[in-house]
Amino acid sequence: MKVVMANDHGGVELAKKFLDYLNDKGIVVTYLGVDSAEKPVDYPDMADKAVKEYDAGNYDYGILVCGSGIGISVAANKHSGIVCALPQNEDVAILSREHNGANFIAFGGRVNYPDDPVSMLDRFLHTPMSLEDRHVRRRERLFK
Repeated sequence: MKVVMANDHGGVELAKKFLDYLNDKGIVVTYLGVDSAEKPVDYPDMADKAVKEYDAGNYDYGILVCGSGIGISVAANKHSGIVCALPQNEDVAILSREHNGANFIAFGGRVNYPDDPVSMLDRFLHTPMSLEDRHVRRRERLFK
């Protein structure tokens, strides 16, 4: 598995946890984020960098982190072919892949999740898309 990951200053600590997890699992990571909260960077720029890299390489997924997860997910979703989920818990992380076919996932570094974000990421990365007709039909409509 190969992923691209980016974060702004609001997501530094959570991004570090994700990098540890990804490295432990042997997942290839292209990391484009910042490693310090001292110097602010703009989340739209980080999303754009990650999507550009995703489009240029053979990546399976993109992972984004900002303070709330909202801004960076909105910025990613403006790009053609990107479905960036913003899950609230493990169940939604699973459904974002299974039903929606999300290829990016966003998190908030300042959010108190009810489930461990690393576990949410794991569920996302290891859930296949459903091939049920209703889900395929709905996913196709996302890009019309």
